[in-house]
Amino acid sequence: MKKLSLRQLITVATMLFGLFFGAGNLIFPASMGQLAGSNLWWASAGFLITGVGLPLLGVAAVGISREVGVLDQSSGVGKGYGLFFTCLLYLTIGPFFAIPRCATVSYTVGIQQLLPQGGAAALAVFSLLFFGAVLFFSLRPGEILTWVGKVLTPLFLCFLAVLVLRALSAPMASVADIPPAGSYRDAAFSTGLLEGYNTMDALASLAFGIIVVNAIRSLGVREPGAVARDTVRAGVFSSLLMAIIYLLVTVVGAQSRGRLEISANGGEALAQIAGHYFGSAGAVILAATVTIACLKTAVGLVTSCSETFVKIFPGGPSYRAWAVTFSLVSFLIANLGLNTILAYSTPVLMFLYPLSIVLILLTLGGRLFGNHPAVLRWTIGCTMVAAVFDLLRTLPTQAQAALHLEPVVALAETWLPLCKQGFGWVCPAALGLVIGLVLRRGRHA
Repeated sequence: MKKLSLRQLITVATMLFGLFFGAGNLIFPASMGQLAGSNLWWASAGFLITGVGLPLLGVAAVGISREVGVLDQSSGVGKGYGLFFTCLLYLTIGPFFAIPRCATVSYTVGIQQLLPQGGAAALAVFSLLFFGAVLFFSLRPGEILTWVGKVLTPLFLCFLAVLVLRALSAPMASVADIPPAGSYRDAAFSTGLLEGYNTMDALASLAFGIIVVNAIRSLGVREPGAVARDTVRAGVFSSLLMAIIYLLVTVVGAQSRGRLEISANGGEALAQIAGHYFGSAGAVILAATVTIACLKTAVGLVTSCSETFVKIFPGGPSYRAWAVTFSLVSFLIANLGLNTILAYSTPVLMFLYPLSIVLILLTLGGRLFGNHPAVLRWTIGCTMVAAVFDLLRTLPTQAQAALHLEPVVALAETWLPLCKQGFGWVCPAALGLVIGLVLRRGRHA
């Protein structure tokens, strides 16, 4: 087979959408809409670049590189770096942030709205039950994921469509009348760019891309160029669907400011919007749907991370041991609460995203410089140094004070161009690329 049929392409694209789009993806555009207000179109433009465009490029990079995983793709810089980057990426989209976020989003959207006085004890009980179910299914991968995927995704999208259409048909306010808040007043575009980091989809694209490639190959497409083309086509279809949903949820979030105050996070915003339009019944349905969606996502992430770590460390802990460890760590971190998880995930994403962006771009343009190690190492190396400063300056204020980072942050903001805007890595990355290209040319002279 030279290429996928339209039906097969839609099947693969839908699978990719299901991998990317969990309930957590809804909380960020909802929150962004509330804050951006009348500036939502500029904010959305930035958000779509990092929340949709980068994941598409990541999937394309995996297809074009013809590598078998993140470890092989990143090991072009060096074996040590490949191991470091792969572990950090999977831990970030796994037990450190994304998996705990599944439980806390479910709690925030559901239980917290039904039991507002529950507090930390309610979160502990809920997360214990949640990760008990996650571990149960993770240790028995099989029909449950297929069944949940076929039933849950349509149910989730149908309810979301009902909520969005209801909100658009009876808006709480006109978007033009909602004043932007915070950094969205004067820097909506760049703030939206950084907000797109929180979806973690660009990171996940490096992990999920190989799944798409294998799915395409299993359908009979073998020629590498055809596999790469179908991978990009599936990514485009999936990205368009995500972009439409993000835009609609952002608009609904902005309109909600007509009746609702700005929520502490997007989970609360989404729950309050559902409650406004459908009362307690809508809140219960949304809570159940989001909880099951998050459960499915968490099971998939625990399974993926466990399988990956078994391959990275052959002869080490078994799949069962990794699954138990990741579930336990996720349970402990989940009990810190959604706001804390979001606060500490931001610095890690500010460090990891530049490395991922540069790796994706170098992979896509690798033929232009022959994938020369000097170009890879200098570009990634300079990016990493600058990304460390982005990490330090976005730590919570209490952490910065405890570590006495004020002088370091001030120095970085003074000497690193674009550092205050969150893009201090851009110029060092460009410098590293130039140095690498010069060294490559010198060695070939």
